[in-house]
Amino acid sequence: MRIIFTTFLSLLTLQAWSQAGSPERLEKIKATLPVMERMYQDYSEKNHFPGLAFGLVVDGKLLLSGGNGFSEIATSTKASPKSLFRIASMSKSVTAMGILALRKEGKLKLDDPAYLYIPELKNMPSLTKDAPSITIRHLLTHMAGFPEDNPWGDRQLDTKDEDLITLISKGISFSNVPGVTYEYANLGFAMLGKIITNVSGKPYQQYINEVIFKPLDMTSTIWEYTEAPKNLLAHGYRYEDDIWKEEELEHDGTYGAMGGLITSIDDFSKYAAFHLSAWPPSSGAETGPVLRSDVREMQMPWNFSSLNASYKYPNGRPCAMVSAYGYGLRWSRDCEGRTGIGHTGGLPGFGSQWQIFPEYGIGIIAHANRTYAGMATINTAVLDTIIALAGLKPVPVSVSNILKQRKEQLVKLLPTWLNAEQSGIFAENFFPDRSVPHRRKELDALLAKAGTMTGSTEMVAENQLRGTFMLKCSSGNIRVFFTLSPENPALIQQLDFSLAK
Repeated sequence: MRIIFTTFLSLLTLQAWSQAGSPERLEKIKATLPVMERMYQDYSEKNHFPGLAFGLVVDGKLLLSGGNGFSEIATSTKASPKSLFRIASMSKSVTAMGILALRKEGKLKLDDPAYLYIPELKNMPSLTKDAPSITIRHLLTHMAGFPEDNPWGDRQLDTKDEDLITLISKGISFSNVPGVTYEYANLGFAMLGKIITNVSGKPYQQYINEVIFKPLDMTSTIWEYTEAPKNLLAHGYRYEDDIWKEEELEHDGTYGAMGGLITSIDDFSKYAAFHLSAWPPSSGAETGPVLRSDVREMQMPWNFSSLNASYKYPNGRPCAMVSAYGYGLRWSRDCEGRTGIGHTGGLPGFGSQWQIFPEYGIGIIAHANRTYAGMATINTAVLDTIIALAGLKPVPVSVSNILKQRKEQLVKLLPTWLNAEQSGIFAENFFPDRSVPHRRKELDALLAKAGTMTGSTEMVAENQLRGTFMLKCSSGNIRVFFTLSPENPALIQQLDFSLAK
């Protein structure tokens, strides 16, 4: 079957984004779009995907979305950014956000024992006598001690609440005691859904619809496939015996909290944009269903999962990768210091992934309708390619007023250091750590190579109290690094000079 590729590029979206971001940055990213389209098309054909949809979020807006193949083979319905795919475990972070929304309302705490909200857990036998009670945080971070349960869990979507309670009442088989290690467990997120139901007094689906989806204007995201418009519902398939065989769709149920959501690229991009909006931290008005600080908390690496020292990017570039789990989110950081946050999803008939790079202000989403379609590989390749081709750099940290002030005061003292000890800009440790004569001697040696000082560059901040700038000299530049103390006002506690390369 020939795969037909379509692209949807909204001029309104582009105009809105161009007002929020740099036009030059936008043009560089736009120039990579044909490459991006080709990468998804080639990946679909190579892996026998019936259909695929994708979207690129840039600076809070859906910049590009597209699709190839078919959402339903029998009717030759083309896959598009409006097609409704089941996104499987991408649902987990939405459930986690529902828990944080209840915390925001003052109705629970993350370190509460889960049995406070599911009483049947109270008397459940533990693995060892010294095992702690399972907490909500354990459930959020896959640290409850439950076994990895993907093959079993993927067939539980339509399980009822009473079945979950029966399972708990009979006793659960643990692989570890709670709180000691990472092990991916869909069961834990089914319990989180039950907690949301019990605490909110309404089905977790209804609570999440009202508290998360409605504020984000996610009007097409649903839980039960029979509620989807027939022309938009993506059917799931497995590729077997050189043909596509349709998988039976599962109804919604208790385990939908771990993987039951059905959504489109258009709709889920709003959720991804909300996650990106938490960066960088700001004093702006809160407009989301939970606080931006809650979103950042979700994205933190709460539970270490792996170190892959031999990881290679899809283009073959070696780059070690460390991974961890947040609240319903996977976290990773590579050898280049790039942080990725998101989640994969896989069920019979479907595979998906979303990932954001907060420091770059970009994110990618892709849905496919083949069983366990591995979308993380292609999404990682696409993001890596966009960054390389567009020459993207991390969004710079804003320079605080105190950094600017200390930099200007420091430049005025150099290179003579005249009255430096009386200037009042250095912390009490500064001169005892190294005297003025020694500091002057160090700088003079560098000036002998770089030449006479002629000025300085603007600060480049590492954070609000640390950064670098260059002393411009007649024959080169000298890099200046300093960090400030926790005092108020903050004072220079460390200062280093080096020749710029």
